[in-house]
Amino acid sequence: MDSKSVYNNYQQPPMAAAPPPPAPYGYPVPMHIQSQPPAEWSTGLCGCFEDVSNCCVTCWCPCITFGQIAEIADRGASSCGVSGALYTLISLLTGCGCLYSCFYRSKMRGQYYLSESPCCDCLVHFCCEACALCQEYRELKHRGFDMHIGN
Repeated sequence: MDSKSVYNNYQQPPMAAAPPPPAPYGYPVPMHIQSQPPAEWSTGLCGCFEDVSNCCVTCWCPCITFGQIAEIADRGASSCGVSGALYTLISLLTGCGCLYSCFYRSKMRGQYYLSESPCCDCLVHFCCEACALCQEYRELKHRGFDMHIGN
């Protein structure tokens, strides 16, 4: 028997099934988050006088309005007093309470799928701090929160 016939008579074992493709990297995003378009704010940025009492409080003492917003955005994890005091401290030390408050606007937008309008959150708070706080307050009130009770 020559070497060619030995190789021709050899039967190969059947091929195993192809291995599954590698798992994707990262975390999967639920479909309801991917497909949901951002909602519009219930009131405009410059609609401060739709709630005159809140407008006055926010102009004279924005730490109160910010504390109420932060308590609800944090779902009760932080109190109105502590958040308001921290906002005041940052405002006194840096002159820019917007450095802190813009993060809560982003957090609130994420929770309620609100659009980032009229521009990015930090710019809205930097240019129109009082209007931004009033808008966030009105949005939470419009969604049924009792702003005096908190979360």
